[in-house]
Amino acid sequence: MLYRSPLLNVMTAAAQKAARGLIRDFGELEHLQVSRKGPADFVSKADRKAERVIKAELKKARPAYGLLMEEGGSEPGTDISNRWIVDPLDGTTNFLHGIPHFAISIALERDRDLFAGVVYSPIQDEMYVAEKGQGAYLNGRRLRVSGRRRVDDALFATGIPFHGLPDHDRFQRQLGAVMAVSAGVRRFGSAALDLAYVAAGRYDGYWENGLSPWDVAAGIVLVREAGGFVADLAGGRGMLEGAGILAANTELFQPLAKLIQGASPGG
Repeated sequence: MLYRSPLLNVMTAAAQKAARGLIRDFGELEHLQVSRKGPADFVSKADRKAERVIKAELKKARPAYGLLMEEGGSEPGTDISNRWIVDPLDGTTNFLHGIPHFAISIALERDRDLFAGVVYSPIQDEMYVAEKGQGAYLNGRRLRVSGRRRVDDALFATGIPFHGLPDHDRFQRQLGAVMAVSAGVRRFGSAALDLAYVAAGRYDGYWENGLSPWDVAAGIVLVREAGGFVADLAGGRGMLEGAGILAANTELFQPLAKLIQGASPGG
């Protein structure tokens, strides 16, 4: 990409600064896996530390913008049009277990519309960026969603509800419906990266129940700017309100939506 806007420069710089701490902390995890206390408290501190770094960088560059952060919650700004939506460590369970598949996710919501998104995978050093009307990029290379047209050729991604949360029965029906007709389903444990992979054409589609706005906001911009479709599981616009998410290329969006909706209660 020959041009990166000042806005994306702010977002990528914040992600890269926080990533340096996460990489150091990830390298320490192998020493903690066998301890009696375990690494959970350590990872929680790493998560909060990364969020503080991101918040400081964003506030320094755009002090009037509001914030919605996974750990810190919502902070209104004097600029009521703009709000950052941040997940400092998407894929916490992977990080906790020493699995190098996690990301930093930063989105900008402008006038209640998702305007820009950055998803950074620190271990792979993959920086996904998108800004409304400007396309989506991975390390400077323009992204397009996949061109596959047939469900039986398609590889999909999803997320499994955590223990203690509802929707396991519904998820099992959805998973069975998709696995019965597709080339396969993957569950890698990071919604932000799942959406980035759809934008990059690595996955042909992705769905998941529930989720919080910081899990999906940046990825939604990436998929849209890469030429894909995104909606909630009912086909609406409630992706940031916990109504689930479905993303795919133009040819497979409706077939995947039909499978998921048919396997859902009332479908």
